[in-house]
Order: sequence, then C-alpha cells, then structure tokens
Amino acid sequence: MKLGKSLPPSAIISLGKFVWTTMWQVMMSQMAPRDRKGSYLRPASQFRDTISPESDHPYPPESGRYHLYVGLGCPWAHRTLVVRTLKGLEEAIGVTVVAPSATAGGWIFESEHQGCKTLRDLYTLAKSGYQGRATVPVLWDQKTKTIVNNESAEIIVILNSQFNEFAQHPELDLYPESQSSDIETWNEKIYPAINNGVYRCGFAQTQIAYDEACGQLFTALDEIDAALATHRYLCGDHVTLADVRLFTTLYRFDTVYYGLFKCNRRRIKDYQYLGAYLRDLYQLPGVAETCNVEAVKRDYYGMLFPLNPGAIIPAGPDLEDLRVPHGRESVSQTPSAV
Repeated sequence: MKLGKSLPPSAIISLGKFVWTTMWQVMMSQMAPRDRKGSYLRPASQFRDTISPESDHPYPPESGRYHLYVGLGCPWAHRTLVVRTLKGLEEAIGVTVVAPSATAGGWIFESEHQGCKTLRDLYTLAKSGYQGRATVPVLWDQKTKTIVNNESAEIIVILNSQFNEFAQHPELDLYPESQSSDIETWNEKIYPAINNGVYRCGFAQTQIAYDEACGQLFTALDEIDAALATHRYLCGDHVTLADVRLFTTLYRFDTVYYGLFKCNRRRIKDYQYLGAYLRDLYQLPGVAETCNVEAVKRDYYGMLFPLNPGAIIPAGPDLEDLRVPHGRESVSQTPSAV
C-alpha cells in the first residue's frame, strides 16, 4: 500500500493529531474521571436507601409501588433485570427502558414519564438541585416520587430478599446466608478486576493505566476459569448474585469489550470453562429474554464518541452459539441448577 499518495502532508497530520488528542482528553475527562496515572475512577452512587418490612421504615415492600429504570445496553442495569426475572417479579415491579442520547449527553425517555423527558429530570424530581451523575439502574418509589437506590449491587440484594411474598419463585435465594462470605469474596475480586476492569481498560488514558488494568482483568478471568473446572457456578452448584454480577460483563465481553475496550488477549468463548459457564447462565429460564445484543452494540459503539468517533456499529459477532448445550451439569453435585 502506497501511503505517500493517500495521506495529507505531514503538517496537516501533526495538526490533526494535536487537535484530536486535545479534544479526546477533554471529552474523556468528562466521561471518565481519572487519577494521576490515567486510571479510570468510577464515581460512587448517591442514592443508597433500602426496602424493609420494619414498621417505621419509609420504603416497605409493596407490589406495584416500585419501578425500575434501566438501559438495555448497560451491564449494571442488566443485573437488576436478571434478578427480577429469576425471582419472578415481573408483576410486582415494573420496568421502563431509557436510551442514551449522544446529543442530550445522557439517558432519555422514549415518551414523557413522570413528567420527565430525561433521566436527569427524574433525578432532579427526586432531589431538587441534584448535580451528580444520572445513571441506570434506578429503583424508584412511585408513592413518594423519589429514588430509593441507584447502586446496582444493592438493588439486586433488595430484589432477592424483600419481595418474596410477591415473587413467583420465592424459594430461590441468590444470596443465602450460608454462602454470603464466599459470595462477597468473589464480588471483591470480580468488581475491580472484571466488572469495572473492562472500563478501566477502555477508559485508560495512559499506557501504564491500560497495562495494569488489562493484566488484572485477565489474571482474574484465568482464576475464575480454573475454579469453574470443579464448580458449576462460582459458589458451588447453585446460582448466586456473584454469578449474576459476572454474567452481565461476560455477555458483553466478546461483542464490545474485546474490541472497543481493547480487552483482546482472548475472548470468553476461547476459555475452556468460562465459555460454557456463560452459556449455562444465558440458558437459565428467562435470562436470554433480558439480553439485547443490538442495544449493547448501539449504546457502546454508537454513543461512546471518544472511543469510536465514526459511530460505526459492527455487524457481528453472532451470539447464536450461546444457545449451544453447555454440558455444565457434569461438574454439578445436585440435579437442579438454580
């Protein structure tokens, strides 16, 4: 290929590189806060209340009172949809889907909701003068018109335990007390290295920050792959919230994180056990219906302008292989997966 005839003069290349790099750094600083070495720092969630049956608690369990706001491309929001489905809470807790808008710079409603056009409007309705991030998921109280919680790790605990009287599968406990220590041990490994680790790779603003995040990511994935050689799920023979938290990242990995976020040492499907484990979780009753690969690609490739300026959305990959039998029963000690 003759580059000399296809590229502009070197002065134009240098100017373009300078302008783009400067603009990229400005946009990244707004989208992805960083520390001194260029590592991504995720801001903490601001609404951290819970739901409880205690008589004096402001948010008691009620069917139809609480509502979830989610984005289909978002792995954090996806967790809440998976737990809602596994527990059978579709009749008790409604869902509204918001979509990202590149022009509005945030999540918007398809049509006006609660008198709001954007998710930021909803946050302002909950807390006048709110200046923080307007993120999904949101657990909303329709009676008091406020946000109960916007931290996905806490919302899924609430959904697992506080609505059993309205659930179709109240017997399913995704956070059993006897396994809470093991679940939290996995959560403490998975969140920084994998759930947030893929973002630390994709949003890294220096080579050092990227190398560190990528190394930690694949060290953790290798560890989990080895553990799954003898356990069907992370904590044994039954699905827990640790699996749910890992699943929504794994589902997006080969489609988005592998390429767009530069997590390309290997794909999940290339792992001996992780690939089958992902298929196992995907094939649990109702879980596939919570997955929308087109929304995932649209939200990441179409909206993250600093990472994909042309907003070109790739045609693949084909995820039909997620329906291939997983064979994970061979490492299970009990006949029931869930």
